[in-house]
Amino acid sequence: MKWVTREKVHVDRVACPWLIKRFIDPEAEFIFVPGNTDPATIKEGTPFDMKGVELGHHGDKCSFDAFMEKYDITDPALKEMQTFIRDADANGGKGMAMGAALRVVAEGYALMCKDDYEIHDKEFVFYDALYAYFQHKAQSQGDAAVRGGVHA
Repeated sequence: MKWVTREKVHVDRVACPWLIKRFIDPEAEFIFVPGNTDPATIKEGTPFDMKGVELGHHGDKCSFDAFMEKYDITDPALKEMQTFIRDADANGGKGMAMGAALRVVAEGYALMCKDDYEIHDKEFVFYDALYAYFQHKAQSQGDAAVRGGVHA
């Protein structure tokens, strides 16, 4: 399936494609269009992180939130990542240290990569590492709860 978003990717336009490729559509193809593209003119592919689309910002929620909700993703590691991805994208990383750090990482990748495709290639590995960490953390907390006599 083809997915369409704005060029010059940043936090949400890297986190969402990573989520798509890893948990929704492993065969996904991404198309980057100019930022002022009207989503109604997109003839092929599903638009995301564009003004007025279902898989975009709504209120204080970012596009990553929209994907998590639409695809009913409840993975505890992804839910934890969701909080600081939202902070980094929708709040400028002003509420959480992890949100601020994620913005710095996103800006660094944008500075060192030649285009949006290279940013995805390189930064997806970073998101894989974040996911591995939070997945391990969630599993460890679950194991501790069971050992303590509390069943999750």
